[in-house]
Amino acid sequence: MAASPVSGEVVRRDGVAEVGTGTEGEEDRWARLLPELVAEVVRRVEASGGERWPALKDVVSCASVCRRWREAAATVVRPLPESGKITFPASLKQPGPKDFPIQCFIKRNKKNSTFYLYLGLRNNLTVAMDKGKFLMAAKRFRWGAHTEYIISLDADGLSQGNRAYLGKLRSDFWGTNFKIYDSQPPYDGAKASSTRSIRRFGSRRISPQVSSGNFDVGQVSYKCNLLKSSGPRRMFCAMECPSVQETWENSLKVKSLRRTGTTVLRNKAPRWHEHLQCWCLNFHGRVTVASVKNFQLVATADPSHPDSVGDEETVLLQFGKVDSDFFTMDYRQPLSAFQAFAICLSSFGTKLACE
Repeated sequence: MAASPVSGEVVRRDGVAEVGTGTEGEEDRWARLLPELVAEVVRRVEASGGERWPALKDVVSCASVCRRWREAAATVVRPLPESGKITFPASLKQPGPKDFPIQCFIKRNKKNSTFYLYLGLRNNLTVAMDKGKFLMAAKRFRWGAHTEYIISLDADGLSQGNRAYLGKLRSDFWGTNFKIYDSQPPYDGAKASSTRSIRRFGSRRISPQVSSGNFDVGQVSYKCNLLKSSGPRRMFCAMECPSVQETWENSLKVKSLRRTGTTVLRNKAPRWHEHLQCWCLNFHGRVTVASVKNFQLVATADPSHPDSVGDEETVLLQFGKVDSDFFTMDYRQPLSAFQAFAICLSSFGTKLACE
């Protein structure tokens, strides 16, 4: 989960990194240890202050020794929905915890149109602006009438041919409708998009471990108010969210992926503050700068999606500005970090129909 892979590292589909820097004899020696002993070692490493980053890197190192150690780590480290901790890269596509949000922040680099997502290590925003655990990055590209954001685990490998490629966000000409594509199928039987402009030609030739398709997992739409810039924008999202029932062990064995239905989100309506003369939302201290980009998303029941469930009070994703190029992003179940990041990226683009 570093900004760039270490020498000899291979990122597997299950999200656990394999490091091939040792000799085969060394790996055999570690693999010959009793599974019970290996599990106890990993358990003690996690218990010895490894609850948060940077201490969690010791658990990741254990999982990188060999296959037996990786399997032991899978039985000890609980998935994100249960533990509330982001440990392995696979956690980035698992739903967040239900009872509290995962607090992250985004740093923007306007010069090269890149965006970096970090896991917040502390609640203090001033400290968080300088520190954090890198999770993923995105780069904006202009392709004719469309804009695309390529999302990757590698901050230096922001292309679809890179094995660290996670997915993409694609907008229409007006910048008001977006589609989110995942590099991996969200469920068994999902079909990759057949649109020519988004096929990943040659990706298998570059790396056989890279998926050759992009799978539609969500849509984001913006609707402008009648007063144009005098009022807030309205957002609508329809997401194919990851299954909460999928256990960590099953995700490692890649047995099956069940379809969970569509989650429909809309932005929480702000209230007009007479004294401040502006539209306001309560971000509980996580947002300090007024911006049209700021939003909070809640689940809503939609007649066109019979399986959708509404909850107007629980904020599932909030995004807001703290400094000129610093933004907070807090998400929870049923969204994953990847989906939340993609939704937030849609807020950065120019909305020609609204501006």
